[in-house]
Amino acid sequence: MTATLSVLEYHLASYRRIWRSSVLSSFVLPLMTMLGFGVGVGAYVAGGVDGVPYLDWMVPGLIASTAAQVAIGDSAWPVFGNFEWTRTYFGQAAAPPRVADILAGHLAFVVFRAVTATGAFLLIATAFGTMHSWWAPVTVLVGALLGLAVATPTFAYAAAVRSDSYLAILFRLGVLPMSLFSGVFFPVDSLPDVLRWVAYTLPLWHAVDLSRAATLGVAPMWSVTGHLAYLAVWAGAGWWLAYRRFHRRLVV
Repeated sequence: MTATLSVLEYHLASYRRIWRSSVLSSFVLPLMTMLGFGVGVGAYVAGGVDGVPYLDWMVPGLIASTAAQVAIGDSAWPVFGNFEWTRTYFGQAAAPPRVADILAGHLAFVVFRAVTATGAFLLIATAFGTMHSWWAPVTVLVGALLGLAVATPTFAYAAAVRSDSYLAILFRLGVLPMSLFSGVFFPVDSLPDVLRWVAYTLPLWHAVDLSRAATLGVAPMWSVTGHLAYLAVWAGAGWWLAYRRFHRRLVV
């Protein structure tokens, strides 16, 4: 645990020097998105969605989507760079931290980033009067679990590729479609049956459904236990894959 905390401290110390670069993604972009989609597009959505104003319906999806995008963004190029460019992981592996400590410490930092981004979005959304339930702060915890669920497989992927071009492919063919078809901007019920079931397999949809239930004070489409268990499976499987890739590259 001490070694894991030391790795986390390293990433926090590094982030202290560059945190200003994340202000745009954490505060400005959520505000612009809510104004553009929620207020602008929402004005043309007569009656809202399921009797809820479009802005209020869309905000929890945006909160979950922000957590996913921040977690994946902080897991793709940083992990690749720590192997191929700065080779930070190799230096850490030569010190007392084990592979599990290196992986856990960096993942803890990614979860921290997902939580802070989700919390910032929640504060902005609350200022717009879009929260309908005292359960709304639960979205921060959902964002933390979602961040872990998407970060662990991204760690494995970034540790496996040898060119950063593959990271751009991940965003174009993975992150972008997931953000569009996970119920963030429109109900998945409006999708064809095949695409609807594809959406159900994506971790983001489960976090969106939980976040929407928390902010609107309604029951989720699936059980809370089922959603949490599914996200936990993603996190566990991703951890196993990431640990194998890290161990293969760091242990000679």
